[in-house]
Amino acid sequence: MKLTLNIWRQTDANDAGAMHTYQVDDVSPDMSFLEMLDVLNEDLNAKDEEPIAFDSDCREGICGMCSLMINGEPHGPEVTTTCQLHMRSFKDGDTITIEPWRASAFPVLKDLCVDRSAFDRIIQAGGYISVNTGSAPEAHSVPVPRDDAMRAFNVATCIGCGACVAACPNGSASLFMGAKITHLGELPQGQPERDSRVTNMVAQHDHEGFGGCTNIGECAAACPKEIPLDVISQLNKDLRTAIKHGH
Repeated sequence: MKLTLNIWRQTDANDAGAMHTYQVDDVSPDMSFLEMLDVLNEDLNAKDEEPIAFDSDCREGICGMCSLMINGEPHGPEVTTTCQLHMRSFKDGDTITIEPWRASAFPVLKDLCVDRSAFDRIIQAGGYISVNTGSAPEAHSVPVPRDDAMRAFNVATCIGCGACVAACPNGSASLFMGAKITHLGELPQGQPERDSRVTNMVAQHDHEGFGGCTNIGECAAACPKEIPLDVISQLNKDLRTAIKHGH
């Protein structure tokens, strides 16, 4: 396949940035999207041009580092991570627009790389449990209803990629927070900090400059791990309870 790529280039956070156009030939439908960018960077290196900076690590859809806005959609046209998106999702002659996440809480570092450390600070504010578990406990020593355990496991699959923020017109991280709060709140070990967790995380979320949730639902639609929208309801319920308890 031959493709035209419109790619955002920005030298650092203070640069205004601009779109640049590149041509890529001989793209195999079996390539991943990141492999296609690797081919482009090899061509740029051969021409002594600055390669395009983008994040990646596991390339297995686990870490969320590969986050890109592709043709206006987080991670592209499939419900998956960018590294697991394959070029068979595009056609010969297509023009593809590639941008970094667009959110004030995720400042651009260079080209397609953004600083998502705001998520880390939200987790540091309360996304943990202080129960001293010691060595691994016997599996049935703490009874947990199966539905609660499965819900905790399912929402714990959030990889913190930020697609929810990029998809949200308000730049809200409520789906991310809701996943973390629901994950810990469903389990007995998460109860001691339940009230302080939600108030501290929401306060940090607002301090970082994320927007408010208006239940549009784009976040859940874009999530590569299919975190359900109802975790935001759980977030709001826990927040109301915490405020009622004086937190």
